[in-house]
Amino acid sequence: MLSAALSIGVLLALLGSGAAGTAPQGCDILPQELIRMLQILERSVAESEVPNPSVLLAFNLAGATGSNARQQLLKEIEEDAVNRAQKDLSSGQVALYTLALLSSCRDPQHIESHGLSVNLSRVLDQKTRKEVAKLEEDGVPLTTLYSVGLDVLALCLARTGDYEQDAILLAKQLLNPDSRIDVDTQAVMALALECAYDQTKLPDTRDLLQEALEEVSTGFLDKQAEGKGVIGNIYSTSLAMQVLETASKFYAPREWDCAQAFSAVYSHQLQQPMAVAQALPALVHKPYLDAASLDCSVVAVTIPQLPLSPSQATTAQEGPPITVHYTITNTLKGKPFQFSTTVSVPAGSTLLAVLQAAERAEPKKFSFETQATSWGPMVVSIHGLAGSEADRTFWEFFSGADALQEGVGTYKPQDGEHIRAVFSTY
Repeated sequence: MLSAALSIGVLLALLGSGAAGTAPQGCDILPQELIRMLQILERSVAESEVPNPSVLLAFNLAGATGSNARQQLLKEIEEDAVNRAQKDLSSGQVALYTLALLSSCRDPQHIESHGLSVNLSRVLDQKTRKEVAKLEEDGVPLTTLYSVGLDVLALCLARTGDYEQDAILLAKQLLNPDSRIDVDTQAVMALALECAYDQTKLPDTRDLLQEALEEVSTGFLDKQAEGKGVIGNIYSTSLAMQVLETASKFYAPREWDCAQAFSAVYSHQLQQPMAVAQALPALVHKPYLDAASLDCSVVAVTIPQLPLSPSQATTAQEGPPITVHYTITNTLKGKPFQFSTTVSVPAGSTLLAVLQAAERAEPKKFSFETQATSWGPMVVSIHGLAGSEADRTFWEFFSGADALQEGVGTYKPQDGEHIRAVFSTY
């Protein structure tokens, strides 16, 4: 393994124009922060229940391609793509696999594992056609606009499918005054539009895409000013940063205060692997738009080992008990119900521990089920009532009146806090 100093230096050099020092002051990733984030991703490969293509994409965009964890993850992604892409993965998941494999210099039209192969580009295009058909007919896709944005971005970077027409549809969604699209969805849609804008030669198409990109990018500048560096929430900020890094011609003559956004992300000391994977491309100035143009012939760089910070180190110590109030509510499907309870858990416990305590105390009322995702465990059913893509329903968690921005596996309630789980639509 390279020495820590040498590894950091090589990593920063490989990142070129972003982290090598030519970005505006305050917009270069701090060397220790780069290594801290890469170490979180490295550890997550062994700890995650499912292979995460966003982690592989972040490794590759950051130039950290020499670690054993990254090589292991690449094999897992290839195997998973071959075995599950056609039947088990959503269009957005296939899109992320495509981006991750493109950034690994793999041909998505021919992914091999254990003697089997899959044309991932074809699978993605087939799934995207179904999403687009539903969106055109009903005004909503099969899954989410976020997924469709990823689909169109991946198809465009892979230069396959009817991504130009898809981009036109996305642009119209963004320009629709009645659309309420959150920041992270706007961001991935805008990245797809940027890719299509650079490829199309049709003046009318370019004009439409330009109009949508101007609206999104200037809107992000406004939101950042209002949020003092945060665009939407801290998790959507890094995706919006990718757009602002690459779309300057669409918001000129306005300028982007990148140092303010960088500072906001740094101040949160992101720990959740998916949040880190989503933030790192913007911090190293290597957006998803670069996924298909990386130079895989450069020397692979390993990740130096640095001591764990107290926040990263695990500890068996538990804090004093705290009290958390918990309510579940359904008024959408079947017989309405609402149940409340109060549980005691150690300070520093996650929301998942609160749900488990409630279930132990009253299993008939507070039973729940989770599903492993790249963001950690997601609650898919409470009191026997499960969310459904067909009905576009899910369990949404609130602290008081505010929707939680973290999952049950990472959010840590405070003493006396009231957590509400509400069966909702999207």
